[in-house]
Amino acid sequence: MDVWFFVPVLFLITVLGVIVFSLVSKAKLERRMQDPDASKSTLAADKPSTAKPADV
Repeated sequence: MDVWFFVPVLFLITVLGVIVFSLVSKAKLERRMQDPDASKSTLAADKPSTAKPADV
């Protein structure tokens, strides 16, 4: 097998991994946005910036 066979395969695996990661992150974000009990971001106007970050 030639190296030029592996380059497109590695590219496709990497792209697939990025797509799966982004879809999982998007679903997690949307669930958090729908949760009224989720803690607010420190960037929110009604939360102090010295508080613990929401995603930690």
